[in-house]
Parts: sequence; C-alpha cells; structure tokens
Amino acid sequence: MPVDVLVGLQWGDEGKGKIVDVLAPTYDAVARFQGGPNAGHTLTFDGLKHVLHQVPSGIFHPHILNIVGNGVVLDPVVFRAELQKLTDRGVDWAKNLYISKKAQLILPSHRALDRINEEARGGSKIGSTLKGIGPTYSDKIGRVGLRVGHILLPDFEARYREAVAQHASLASHYNRELEVEDLEPDFFSAVDFLRTLQLTNTEYLLNDLLSQGKRILAEGAQGSLLDIDFGSYPYVTSSSTIAAGACTGLGIAPRHIDKVYGITKAYCTRVGSGPFPTELHDEVGEQIRQAGREFGSTTGRPRRTGWIDLPALRYAIMLNGVTELHLMKADVLDAFTEIQACTHYRTATGESTPQLPDPGELTSVTPEYITLPGWNSDLTTINDAADLPINLKAYLDFLEQELQVPIRIVSVGPDRVSTLHR
Repeated sequence: MPVDVLVGLQWGDEGKGKIVDVLAPTYDAVARFQGGPNAGHTLTFDGLKHVLHQVPSGIFHPHILNIVGNGVVLDPVVFRAELQKLTDRGVDWAKNLYISKKAQLILPSHRALDRINEEARGGSKIGSTLKGIGPTYSDKIGRVGLRVGHILLPDFEARYREAVAQHASLASHYNRELEVEDLEPDFFSAVDFLRTLQLTNTEYLLNDLLSQGKRILAEGAQGSLLDIDFGSYPYVTSSSTIAAGACTGLGIAPRHIDKVYGITKAYCTRVGSGPFPTELHDEVGEQIRQAGREFGSTTGRPRRTGWIDLPALRYAIMLNGVTELHLMKADVLDAFTEIQACTHYRTATGESTPQLPDPGELTSVTPEYITLPGWNSDLTTINDAADLPINLKAYLDFLEQELQVPIRIVSVGPDRVSTLHR
C-alpha cells in the first residue's frame, strides 16, 4: 500500500505545504489531487519563503516526480507565473512535473463569472477567493468544461469561444457584461506555454509507479471542514478535500492507501465567511493573528483566529481515517501562560455534545472549554522533541487522549528545520 495521503483537518491554512516538503524525500512522487490557485502552500527554507498554488509541494526535490492530478482545476496564466518564479529561484522543474490531461481549465470567463456571482450574493457571500474555482467545477459537473487535454485539439479555440458564450449568457441573468477580451491574449499565450509541458494521462503514470512499488504522497489542498459534502456548507470549497478525494482526484484505487496524515494547527483559523465556534474577537485573537502572521497566502486577507476545536477535529479525523497527526505552529502560543481547548459544544437546547452538529446549527452552539497551562517559553530554538517544555508535552498528551490519534510531528517555526519528529 504505497500511497499515503496528506490532508488538512481544519478550514485550510494548516501548514500542509511545509509537511509535504519535509516528508517528500521519502517518496518517489508527490501528487496534488484537488483544488486550484485558491490554495496557498507556504514553504520556508534556506532563508527564503516560497508559496505554491497549483504546483505540488515536492517540486524543490529534483529526484521526485510532481504530478498535477485530474481533480485539480488549472489556471494556465497563474501556473506559468508560478513556474517562472521557480525558474528565477533556480528550480529545475521541467523534467519532473506532469499535468493530467483530465484536469479542468480555468478560463478568463470563469474568473469574471466568479466575481459576478459573488457580487450578486451581496450580504450572503460565501467567501470565494474569486479565482474562478467554483464556476470551473460547476462546468465540470455540468459536463461542459474544458480540460487540459482539449488544448491539444485543433478546434480548441472554437470550444473556448463556445464556453465564453455560455458564460456570457449566465452573466446576462445578472444584467452584467462578461468582460474578458483584455485577458484573452495572456490566456492564449499561457496555453501555448502549457502545450510545451508534460501533459499526460496521469492515472496511468501513477498506477505504473504503484506497480513498480514506488511510494506516492497524495497532497490535498484547503481543509476537511471546507469539503463540498462534509464541510460547513455552503461556506465551503467546490471539491472533495478529504482523503477519499485522493482516489477520484488521481485515479488510484482505495486499496493502495496506507497512512493518512492529518495536519492541524495548535489553535484554529478560518478565512472568509462561515461558522467558527471558537473564534476570538478580542485582544487574544489579535495576539494569535499577529504572532502567527495569520494573513492569507493567496488572498492576503486577515484570518479569523480562535482556540483549538476538538469536536471539529474529531469529525475530520473520523472522515479521513487519520492515522497520525502533525501539530503546526505550536510556537505561536509561546507567550501564553494559559491556553484553552474546546472539548464539547453546548447546543441551543442545552445539551453538551462532543460531536460536530449540522452546519446550520453550528452558529448557535457555545463552545465548552478546558483551560490548560501554557509553556510560556521560546520553542523556536528547540531542535529535539525530547527538549520540548513539560507543559507543551502535557498539551500533546491531552490532545492525543482526546483525539485518539498519535501526534508524530510538532512544528515550532516556519523553517523546514523547525519540524520535530516524535
């Protein structure tokens, strides 16, 4: 069973990119299975910060294949710019990057339609990143989308014009013009660039690797609580962000999956709208935001912050079949003499429950906290898990007992080297 899956367990931004980068040297391939340029996977090493949006996070390791799976939605313009940044930093990606022909294309009209849709919602905004993700997945489900493989066909531009005409018709329902003409030269130039890359049926590539006994790390984007089915609907993304999405997003059978790495922060954050039971609206929340530099790597928006939410984590662990946890950003809580953890919710009827209620009920619950002693010390200088403060070790033991999953990695700083294995 040589496929391991890495997923976020919260509302995204958990630190998945860093962990993929740390684990990647033990794998033969890293494969992204969903999402698109709305993702922002941040990696820091050698004094440099790298943010990846569509490129798999194993790209900095030259011996590893990096595969963009069929479950991804790909913006050629953003993808070209991302690869150019890697080239500028001396990364030789050309030989080990493969893109699925079945990945959906994000068109300029998808981005325009995304903005129109969000404006039309007005006060009920769902917090879109306005990258065209939702409209692209809608076209995919509606069986009218364009795939990467279509750019190799002689009638691609005709197909493109037909798609734009359909999007213009949708925009007209809101009495809006679909303004894409200024974006098209850059788009078609990026498509020409995309044609020069290794476009293939990646499901065959991945299964060939499996038949050779090669190890594959499936990389998810966003977080489990943003899953289209199981997240805080409708404030979710448009794809399956849980471990099961790796099978449909890559074309691999469930029998090949072994470990599931669940990534969580030592606290909790969320970007955009939607319920967030443990959100802090006070100076404590702002302290966490500033200490953790909690601003979106894709949008730049300030993230909402709060204490760790164990009912939500239990739910995500159950859905994903998590076999081990990786706790990120423990150092952000360095200055606290006390920290809190939500263990249960008090419902509107007065019931105390350890379970995550339906999304519509989530706004009416009251978190029930337990207070734990903080470690009140600088973790960033520690390079051995054995040297972690006693109170942090107690916090880890508490989480393991509550969640019934071992914590194998603790991150104590943004750099690659600040990753402690237990």
